[in-house]
Amino acid sequence: MRKKEGSQVWRKLIILLLLFGPASILIFIGTSKCSHNFKKLDDFGKVKPFTFIDSLGKTHQNKELNGKILLITTLQKTCPEKCAVSMWHLNKIIYEKMRKKGERAIVRIVSFVTDGEGNPGTIEDIREVQKMLRDRVQNYNPKLWMIVTGDPKVLYDFERNDQRLLQEGDEFFGNQAYQELMLLLDKKQHLRMVLSGKTEGMIRRMNQHISLLLKEYAKK
Repeated sequence: MRKKEGSQVWRKLIILLLLFGPASILIFIGTSKCSHNFKKLDDFGKVKPFTFIDSLGKTHQNKELNGKILLITTLQKTCPEKCAVSMWHLNKIIYEKMRKKGERAIVRIVSFVTDGEGNPGTIEDIREVQKMLRDRVQNYNPKLWMIVTGDPKVLYDFERNDQRLLQEGDEFFGNQAYQELMLLLDKKQHLRMVLSGKTEGMIRRMNQHISLLLKEYAKK
């Protein structure tokens, strides 16, 4: 019985992550075999305009990040012990590559602080998470890995093939599926990939997709 329930949860998550149609499934399969046969990631459309607040309480507009490749995630004050996204793997697999390039890097991580139940965090929460990252992440640079608050659901409000990223259920962290998901946005803030951030394997796949997007721009 337990095995059957686990299979149903996994099937639901797969549907959620690959909800954007056959092209995404092909990209997923291709990168899982470390084969970059697909030169260009799918484009699922521009995200809605959004705002975010920094640790000083200043409000910013999404257009300030135009020209950067953005990896959108969530983080919680309970990280890294209890976190919707594997912060440790995010650091080791993706951030460390960005750090080596410094502020010349065109990739930015934007992590929205939530209370764990899907609600926006406070300015004090941002500061606590930043302090935690400074303590645990080598040469943490807040300009490369931005910790913000605001309404992340605006960003995750995507629907395709009758499936939505904004799903709820006991099987998700804090009952909110979006908190576990990573969004990859291109320089024009079009959604190019959605993957879970819970496991090392998924974060490695997202790193591959970031590389594909960088190659796409390098060829232009």
